[in-house]
Amino acid sequence: MPRTSAQQQAPATPDPQEGDPTHDALLERLARAAAGYYRDLAAAAAVQGLTMTQAKMLILLRQPLPMRALAGLLACDASNITGLVDRLEAHGLVSRHPNPADRRIKTVVATEKGLEAVQLIRADMRATSAAFNRLDDEGRRDLYELLGRLHPDQPA
Repeated sequence: MPRTSAQQQAPATPDPQEGDPTHDALLERLARAAAGYYRDLAAAAAVQGLTMTQAKMLILLRQPLPMRALAGLLACDASNITGLVDRLEAHGLVSRHPNPADRRIKTVVATEKGLEAVQLIRADMRATSAAFNRLDDEGRRDLYELLGRLHPDQPA
């Protein structure tokens, strides 16, 4: 008997009564959560005239970062960062500064306008906010702690 589209879309998730979730079930749940977050981020970024990747870069710029570090955090080639920074700089959202110790290294800094764009993007991420609002204070603390334990080597 053929599966309906609803059956094809709903991945099997473990029933808490059946025991601990498998590694695959955890990966599926994490992937669905990340996909929802990135859909919401892309939509909110588009309202500001930005791509999701540009928004991700602005969000990372809570502190000045070298371009090579941005490439690592965005998991892309360093040559792609130049174009991203060029476009954000053209919109007045970031600026580049030579590193005083090594002028070959360029540090990217979010401007006030860039920081305001991040605030607007986060405020417009309604689906993600609604998801967090479904958690009580203890649930948010637990989620925060668990997410921090997933990749402790990554900057906070």
